[in-house]
Amino acid sequence: MPSQVIVGTQWGDEGKGKIVDVLAQKADMIVRFQGGDNAGHTVIVQGKKHVLHLLPSGVLNPNALCVIGPGVVCNPFVLLKEMETLKQGGLTCDHIIISDRAQMLMPYHCYQDELEEQSASHKIGTTKKGIGPCYADKYARRGIRFHEFIDFESFKVRLKECLDFKNKLFTKVYDGKAMDYDQMVKDFEAIYDQIVPMIKETTHIVNEALDEDKIVLFEGAQAAMLDINYGTYPYVTSSSPTSAGVTTGACVAPNRIQTVVGVVKAYSTRVGEGPFVTELNDETGQWIREKGFEYGATTGRPRRCGWLDLLVVKHATMMNGLTDIVLTKIDVLSGLDKLYVCTGYEIDGKVYDYIPSDQAMVAKAKPIYKEFDGWKEDISKMESFDELPENCKAYIRFIEEFTGVRMSMVSVGPDRVNNIYIHEI
Repeated sequence: MPSQVIVGTQWGDEGKGKIVDVLAQKADMIVRFQGGDNAGHTVIVQGKKHVLHLLPSGVLNPNALCVIGPGVVCNPFVLLKEMETLKQGGLTCDHIIISDRAQMLMPYHCYQDELEEQSASHKIGTTKKGIGPCYADKYARRGIRFHEFIDFESFKVRLKECLDFKNKLFTKVYDGKAMDYDQMVKDFEAIYDQIVPMIKETTHIVNEALDEDKIVLFEGAQAAMLDINYGTYPYVTSSSPTSAGVTTGACVAPNRIQTVVGVVKAYSTRVGEGPFVTELNDETGQWIREKGFEYGATTGRPRRCGWLDLLVVKHATMMNGLTDIVLTKIDVLSGLDKLYVCTGYEIDGKVYDYIPSDQAMVAKAKPIYKEFDGWKEDISKMESFDELPENCKAYIRFIEEFTGVRMSMVSVGPDRVNNIYIHEI
C-alpha cells in the first residue's frame, strides 16, 4: 500500500501544485482530502500554466483516478468551470470523481462569507469563496452532501429548508438581501446531468486501491500553519490540511499512511491577516515578491514576504510526521548577498523554540536569525546537488539538519522538469 501524503509546511503557496504534479506521474490515484476552491495550485508543463482550485493537481495525469474526497467542500459550479477550462486546453476530465460524502458548497455560502467578512471588526482575510460557512454548516449538521443531489426532488426540499434559514440570517442579522430559491433550483437543474455521473462512494474505492498496493497520492490544500487546530488561530482555514487530515478527509486509517512529504518554500510568504515574525516590509521583501511572482493564484493579492522561518517548519514537521522535505523556489534567492533564517523567537526577553498558541504573543516576537552568505549563480538549469553553489548547498543542509528530515528533492524552477532529485520518494 504505497501511500504518499503531500502537505504544505508554512502558510500555503509553497508550490505544492508542482510537486503533486511531478509525483502524480507515477500515481494510480490522486485524492484531494480537504479544503475547497480557496486553494490555488499552479502547475507549469512545458511553459504552459495551469491554475487549479478544486481539482487535484495530479489531474494532468489522465491515467490516474482523481478523487475529490469526503473532507472537501466542493462548489459544483466552480468544478465544472475548471473542468471546462482544462477541456479547452485539450485535456481530459473523464478520470474525475466526487465523493458522495463531500459537502456541496452552495451559492448562499459564498454570499454569507462576503457578508461576514464585511461586518467583522477583526478581519481574517478570507477568500470569500464560502469555505468557512460551508464547513460551519457541516459541523452544525445542516450541510448538503453530494449524495443528496442524486434525488433531485428530495434535494429541492433540502435546499428550501436551508435557504429559508439562510435568508433569515442574511436579512435580519446582516441587513442583506434574500436569495431567490426558484432561480437557484434552475441553476442546479442545469448542471444535474453533468454532476451526478461523477458522484461515487469513494471510501471503498480509495481503500481497495491501497489493498491492491496501488500508488495513492493524497493532496492537501493550504498548509500546516493554517490548520484549524494547530495553526495561527484565528487566522486559519476551516479544515485540517495535515497528514492527520487524511484520516478524516479521505477515510484512511493512520497506519495506512507511509510517506509524508512536506513542501517547504525557501523563504516565507503569507496571504491575509495575522502575525508574521520574519516579514520584510522593505526593498528586500519587495524584491522577493517580484522575483518569485508572489501573488495569489486564487485572489491575485500580493503575498507578504519574509525570510525563512524554520520554527514554523519545525512545527509542521512535528504535527505531520514528515518523512521527506521538498524545497521549492530556492532559485528566487539567487542574487542576494546575505540570507537569514529564523531559528527561534524572542518574546519579552524569553527565547522560544516552539510556536506559542497565543497570537498576541507571536505578534510581539523578534526573530532570532542565523546568517548565510548568498550566491549569484543562476541555478534554474542545474540538475544535480553537486552542481549547486557551495553557499546554496550550505543553506539546504542547514534546513535538513534543523528539521531532522531528509531533503529529497529541490525545485529550482517553475516547470515540471526543473528539479534536483536527492532521494527517491
